[in-house]
Amino acid sequence: MTQIKPDVSTVIFDMDGTLIDTEKYYRIFWKKALACYGYSMTDEQALSMRSLGRPFAPIRLREMFGDELDYNAVRDCRRKMMEECLEKEGIGLKPGALELLKWLKDKGITTAVATATDPERTIKYLKRTGLAQFMDRVVSAAMVKEGKPSPDIYLLACAQLNVKPEDTFAVEDSPNGILSAFRAGCNVVMVPDQTQPDEELQKLLYACVPVLTDIKGLFAC
Repeated sequence: MTQIKPDVSTVIFDMDGTLIDTEKYYRIFWKKALACYGYSMTDEQALSMRSLGRPFAPIRLREMFGDELDYNAVRDCRRKMMEECLEKEGIGLKPGALELLKWLKDKGITTAVATATDPERTIKYLKRTGLAQFMDRVVSAAMVKEGKPSPDIYLLACAQLNVKPEDTFAVEDSPNGILSAFRAGCNVVMVPDQTQPDEELQKLLYACVPVLTDIKGLFAC
């Protein structure tokens, strides 16, 4: 977990909770949106939704709250409340995000985003935070059949970048994202956000670092 493969020349990032400090808002607003429809969501349940893509997100919510739950209505309510909050408070970067991306660009290392967020909002968030200029490719779960934790999004990102998964770092903060990247065959680096990895999750990781800038130390260059 500490020795870099010298041929790794591509880094694929999750966005929410990894590059930008927005994962905490999903944790808050899933609960609030469900409350609007008469449901009570625990913090553990909210955490289980991190990076969960379609078709898994509606399945998960209906498993928790029943088949009668209107997923689209709850999701749209959560999006509206979250967007209003972000417009008011702004979107913060995770510590070291800009420094790491500038360093990777200087080293000629290809970078991309693979996110559960839809393409329109992904581009908007990346532009608002100044990160868009560093990305060679942006891939959304809306572009694949199944989102995270299926491997589809990372496999598509690798195909578009013309790189083998084993020659990439996939940087993630959540269990569903880690499972997606691991199943695709990427070397998974976790930068914990809302929770630390448990024993089982640690087995899937190439490395776990406290801040993004520590990823520099994984490279031989």
